[in-house]
Amino acid sequence: MDNKLHKKYGLFTAITMVVGIVIGSGVFFKTESVLASTGGSVLTGILALVIIGCIMLICSASFSILANRYEKVNGLIDYAEALVGERYAYYLGYFMALMYYPTLTCVLAWVSARYTCELFGIADPMTGGACLALAGFYLAAAFAVNSLAPIVAGRIQVSTTLIKLVPLLAVAVIGTAAGLFNGTLGSNFAFHAAGESGGVSAKLLLAACVSTAFSFEGWIVTTSINAELKNARRNLPIALIAGSLIVVAVYVCYYLGITGSVPVSVLLERGSAAAFEQLFGAVGRTVLTAFVVVSCLGTCNGLMLGCVRGIYSLAARGRGIKPQLFASVDPKSDMPANSCIMALLLCSAWLLFFYFGTLMNQLGPLRFDPSELTIITLYASYIPIFINMLRRGGEHGFVRGRLMPVLTICCCLFMVAAAFIGSFENSMWYLVVFAMLMLTGVVFDRKAG
Repeated sequence: MDNKLHKKYGLFTAITMVVGIVIGSGVFFKTESVLASTGGSVLTGILALVIIGCIMLICSASFSILANRYEKVNGLIDYAEALVGERYAYYLGYFMALMYYPTLTCVLAWVSARYTCELFGIADPMTGGACLALAGFYLAAAFAVNSLAPIVAGRIQVSTTLIKLVPLLAVAVIGTAAGLFNGTLGSNFAFHAAGESGGVSAKLLLAACVSTAFSFEGWIVTTSINAELKNARRNLPIALIAGSLIVVAVYVCYYLGITGSVPVSVLLERGSAAAFEQLFGAVGRTVLTAFVVVSCLGTCNGLMLGCVRGIYSLAARGRGIKPQLFASVDPKSDMPANSCIMALLLCSAWLLFFYFGTLMNQLGPLRFDPSELTIITLYASYIPIFINMLRRGGEHGFVRGRLMPVLTICCCLFMVAAAFIGSFENSMWYLVVFAMLMLTGVVFDRKAG
């Protein structure tokens, strides 16, 4: 049996993966949390947005350099293996397969369910049983599409990306124009300057950066299809850079539109829904909520696209849990079926953790948001890769081999520091869970060795 995945995706699909995975739920439901963390300062919120946007651009540009040189099974793991070593690549891949992919995917399934419940007026849309059940259904649906019909999954990614840009651009243009016309935008910018928020500390800015990071995350998932991307060494770098630029531009414009729609106090109390209703009325709000659901489902689909390949990327190297079992590729679907099933099980487990721990606070100190802190862990894991890229700087020239790795390392260190300063207690408990899961990786590594 041929256990290699075949080329089936083009450049446009790769760009829509970057844009579609990143622009999902975070841009819609993180606006109020970012404002809350900055004491209602719109300017500080934009600063956090710009900081994380620049970090995304720098990191994606650096990875585009690596994507131009290395192509094997799974982009990020390939780069880690080539620059740091097989063992480091194994543990990075193990973390991504067991934590990074499934935590982000399950949270997106929950957010999709939350907005669906709001759309149909279901009681307790955030923590009700209907929301949990629907989130499970969305996970199963994303699993089915990606494991049985990967080409269809790629087409879904393209269409949902184009659809989700409609409400974002509508809010950006109409909200900003309305805010400039009626003075709301100027008043909101002056909110912090007038002292009404009581000042914003560096700690709050860092906390806002951690919260904002969720809204910019997921672009690295695109590298997971490099073995299936046509002319990957050319198309993947283009997709990373072009997609990142589109994301940053859309986010800044949308944030201005939201903050120009209603006063900060209303946004803090009612969230983005208040801006939708103010701009488009009750009917318009309903229509836009439907767009949001499609947007979130598109992101969930894109994350699942990477998730189902997680265990396979290790097994294809003869490492990890039962390599022979999880390296097998189904000839009909051209997908690693066993890896897909394991991905669904992992997503389901993390969904229960997120629901009962993060949302319901029923797991004691384990109430951290895994989707945010796994992102910071991933940034920390980039550092050894780019240290070694810096050591080999002569291979790439000064800008690509020296300057870009240094800038990327600085960005990663900033993200790690922001997580610990902004949310120290949650970070400590997260590290406990992280360490326990990675210890299981030691066991499987020895068996594979």
